Amino acid sequence: MHARAPRPILPRLLLTLALLAAGLAAVVATPGTARADGCYTWSRTLSQGASGADVTQLQIRVAGHPGYGGVLAIDGSYGPATTAAVKRFQTAYGLSADGVAGPATFGKIYELQDDDCTPVHFSYAELNNCNTTWAGGAVSATTAKANALRTMWKLEALRHALGDEPIRVTSGFRSHACNDAVGGASTSRHLYGDAADLGSGPHSLCRLAQQARNHGFNGILGPGYPGHDDHTHVDHRSSRFWSASSCGI
Repeated sequence: MHARAPRPILPRLLLTLALLAAGLAAVVATPGTARADGCYTWSRTLSQGASGADVTQLQIRVAGHPGYGGVLAIDGSYGPATTAAVKRFQTAYGLSADGVAGPATFGKIYELQDDDCTPVHFSYAELNNCNTTWAGGAVSATTAKANALRTMWKLEALRHALGDEPIRVTSGFRSHACNDAVGGASTSRHLYGDAADLGSGPHSLCRLAQQARNHGFNGILGPGYPGHDDHTHVDHRSSRFWSASSCGI
């Protein structure tokens, strides 16, 4: 009786690798999914009519693309304004501008954010040189920090629109004590964590103020407004107030 000859190893190995590759391709190609991210991972494609926490997370990241004078509501509802903001985000980063947030859009967002959800060119520390707790302002520490995150994503959009050159933040969140120490107004938006003062650098203060009108800031104060000749201030106040007379605003 003869022993059966062993089956060749190479063909079996190649078959196994082919099956694994096919399985991986199926996972990658599943509509609406995208790779896992250290900050937040979207699990479905989003388009007009969708709602939920994943829409809110998307809105935070595209709120800097509302168009001239626009302010995108962060309300978890994917309406026409969110669709338009997604289209502008897609156009800004060379994606197909269909207003639908799918793997390509999410992939670009993943490239733009760090694991703590801040955009890659800004940080919580940069938006708070007052304290490490975000406490002592006009809102809770949690709200102040969340407001600062929204500011950073708008600044990321502003930065990209200006050629991806650095933007220098000179002041962000302030507690009442910090605000008093620098002579800030008693109603300063810095107390809410949703304001940032920008210093000159690659761009003039006027250039920053002018471009900020396209990136979701209701408050813009700059050269020509009392006390603002050395910086441009942006914030999220409830109604529009733009004043930088030296810049034509």
